[in-house]
Amino acid sequence: MNAEDLGRLLRELAPQVLGALLRKYHDFDTCEDALQEAMLAAAVQWPADGAPEHPRGWLVTVASRRVVDQIRSERARRDREVTSANREPPDALVDPGPGERSPRDHDDTLTLLFLCCHPELTPASQVALTLRAVGGLTTAEVASAFLVPEATMAVRISRAKRRLRAAGTTWDTASDAASGTAADTTSGRPGGLASAERLGAVLHVLYLIFNEGYTASSGPDLHRPDLATEAIRLTRAIHRALPDDGEVAGLLALMLLTDARRAARADAEDGLVPLAEQDRTRWDSAMIEEGVRLVTDAMLRSPLGPYQLQAAIASLHTQAPRAEDTDWPQIRFLYRVLCRIAPNPMATLNHAIAVAMTDGPEAGLAMVSELSADERMAQHHRLTATRAHLLELAGDTTAAREHYLLAADRTASLPEQRYLRARADRLAAADPPS
Repeated sequence: MNAEDLGRLLRELAPQVLGALLRKYHDFDTCEDALQEAMLAAAVQWPADGAPEHPRGWLVTVASRRVVDQIRSERARRDREVTSANREPPDALVDPGPGERSPRDHDDTLTLLFLCCHPELTPASQVALTLRAVGGLTTAEVASAFLVPEATMAVRISRAKRRLRAAGTTWDTASDAASGTAADTTSGRPGGLASAERLGAVLHVLYLIFNEGYTASSGPDLHRPDLATEAIRLTRAIHRALPDDGEVAGLLALMLLTDARRAARADAEDGLVPLAEQDRTRWDSAMIEEGVRLVTDAMLRSPLGPYQLQAAIASLHTQAPRAEDTDWPQIRFLYRVLCRIAPNPMATLNHAIAVAMTDGPEAGLAMVSELSADERMAQHHRLTATRAHLLELAGDTTAAREHYLLAADRTASLPEQRYLRARADRLAAADPPS
């Protein structure tokens, strides 16, 4: 087993093993430490001896021994050990023999996601804890994604765990929330508002993780493929658990349709290539086909939601053979619906672009000017960059160049800075001073 395959397998198994441990022992820190020790042991033994027949069971068994050892070393936890041991059959966490399957051998990823996305936590803490516990990233890797020191991220994650304990959150309550969502979605029974809200928080966290992976908000890299891939994997896990939920399918479709374009978003020098200029033969046709199928099916049989609408817009972009073949009138209509059912300034900005592509840049600029009054967007580089693009389309190259440079100053992403300044330089070269 090579290092890449081993890393992929351990990352996939980590949330399942952590979930199994939490279900039995309940203490987040203890279980997580035991998981890390088990994964370290696997990283040492498996390349030399080969992966066991049941790698998940191997990890659970080894990690469970670590937990028991720690519990036994602390007198204050002796009663808890007895209680935990009596809660399940003695062999509940033992690796099954050849040809056998443990009755408890199921994926706890969904419950773990609900635990990490508890409403008591801030969105930033939800994302950090999800990446750490469910995504299998180290604290250093999570800190790198947030561009903060590792010690700062360690404190943030520890604080999130303390808040969960203070809120009285347990593995059982998270499991109830997860299973409650499944019941509400498939049966339509009333009374599932809290579960629906928790599912919404989970999807939002995965959406944020994917966006940061697809377009890094700061730093030297245009993409963080590890984050985007992890977000897709976790969303797939939820879709497997909730196959009839239209918004889960919509989010997965949106991720697939967006990530399908990743290979064409950068040139040979890792410079940003805008959508209209991308080589569409480099798009991933299999991902596009799956995404289109998911969103089409969801919109036919589920109540319309914002993730489905965004996925439908993405599908229109990916199905156009050339940029000039894009169905902008349909995209404008979908953005109009999106702004009505889930208003937010970024959707309004994208709506303005679609309006500009159908009614002319002046119409788009009028909408952008109105959006400038929104405090959340006034200093955002995307608003400034969009204004620059529309000014360029309108023929005002001087103002467009000024706004490209201003947008470059407002983004912390180095690839975006280079792209925006290159656009400004191109306009300056095309329109030299008299």
